[in-house]
Amino acid sequence: QVQLVESGGGLVQPGGSLRLSCAASGNIFRTYIMGWFRQAPGKEREFVARVGWSSGNTYYADSVKGRFTISRDKAKNTVYLQMNSLKPDDTAVYYCAADPRGWGITYDYWGQGTQVTVSS
Repeated sequence: QVQLVESGGGLVQPGGSLRLSCAASGNIFRTYIMGWFRQAPGKEREFVARVGWSSGNTYYADSVKGRFTISRDKAKNTVYLQMNSLKPDDTAVYYCAADPRGWGITYDYWGQGTQVTVSS
């Protein structure tokens, strides 16, 4: 059983930066894939980025590649999403998720979400 709690959302101007954190309860085991997703009002939830807990291998959606960086601190059981060069289209509720199977396909655990608003 995994509990995920996001934090770090807020209001930022276009071109600004924000770092989201996802704190996980208990241990995250080597097989886990940790991901960030986002959902804007009236739109489908979309994948943003993922990282292998043990390997550190990352993968990004094309829309954020080069601007966002996902990372994890295994000692702190925490996943981060560093967001730079933010655009209004990045406005959404951002969710942290965990795939215990290690496939990066089925994410069984989700956080409550944190709001990111990019506006001038």
